Amino acid sequence: MSKVKVALVQVSCVADKQSNLAKAIEKIKEAAAKGAQIVCLQELFTSLYFCDVEDYENFKLAEAIPGPSTEAISKVAAEHNVVVIASLFEKRTQGIYHNTTAVIDADGTYVGKYRKMHIPDDPAFYEKFYFTPGDLGYKIFKTKFATFGVLICWDQWYPEAARITSLMGAEILFYPTAIGWATSQDEATNNEQYNAWQTIQRSHAVANGVHVVSVNRVGFEQDGAMKFWGGSFVSNPFGNLIYQASHDTEETTVVEIDLAKTDSYRTHWPFMRDRRIDSYQPITKRFIDED
Repeated sequence: MSKVKVALVQVSCVADKQSNLAKAIEKIKEAAAKGAQIVCLQELFTSLYFCDVEDYENFKLAEAIPGPSTEAISKVAAEHNVVVIASLFEKRTQGIYHNTTAVIDADGTYVGKYRKMHIPDDPAFYEKFYFTPGDLGYKIFKTKFATFGVLICWDQWYPEAARITSLMGAEILFYPTAIGWATSQDEATNNEQYNAWQTIQRSHAVANGVHVVSVNRVGFEQDGAMKFWGGSFVSNPFGNLIYQASHDTEETTVVEIDLAKTDSYRTHWPFMRDRRIDSYQPITKRFIDED
């Protein structure tokens, strides 16, 4: 089908895992009632963003995928005929954990998962303490309503990830996200950071001729030291914003996108045609020294 309705679920989270899961399920139902066909939840939606500290107790938040959360989501997906993109903390085995997104089809079938490839390590974002880098490669998911790719948060900054996923046949790039501002920052810095975050993702839409859907959380965490900036958005294949959420309000919004736009934009702006794939080998190097 050419047109598909996607839902962005932008919410705040609490410390209790089951409360967050229950909230997500209610938001999926709300989105379905608004006509959604694909529902994207934010990164690590079953918990507070625990990577603000290095604490071994937080590993207890992890679960198997498929597991309890995917089972609960599968039921509501089947009941309401919606595809769900669910970002979870995966326990793969003893001592190996991943930041992983599961995809559930509209009949409740578990389609598969993507493990976050790029893992940050910055103040208040100590993800390398928790997550082993993904080893499944980049993925696309063929579902009832669309074929799409999922990349996760820090993956947003890497054009290589968006390009490869698009080349695999993704019609839409989804980015579940958890990113915010330090409350000690000034407004100019806040604006610069958000604009950079949005701009790089809109550039992926332009370069690859696909829609980009980015879903972030909102609210204060870390005892008020971090404000997640919301601002979830949908970009068309030429970087034009179709929708942008507020920075501080929970929102469940359904946006219709036309997948036929990809062919139109790729034909009139033939970036894919003019790629010089014979010249790109240096991209596999960490850095290119003059000698």
